[in-house]
Amino acid sequence: MAGFLDRAKEQAQRGLAQGKQKVDEVQQQRAGADLLKRLGAAYYAERRGSGSPEATAAAVQALEAHIAVHGDGFLRGT
Repeated sequence: MAGFLDRAKEQAQRGLAQGKQKVDEVQQQRAGADLLKRLGAAYYAERRGSGSPEATAAAVQALEAHIAVHGDGFLRGT
């Protein structure tokens, strides 16, 4: 009986770890999509004359920092 419970516990822990990993991936993708949105808004504002090149550069820098840490996988969904 103990062997069965140990296997069930291990399987449950693996499932939890996989679920946490998936949640982390989704959160990283959402953060990347948010940064892309901010970059688009900064660029649009700059082109219309109500934004600044500095704001656009800051948005690019934030996006590049996110990509350096988490990769660019979120770009494939857009």
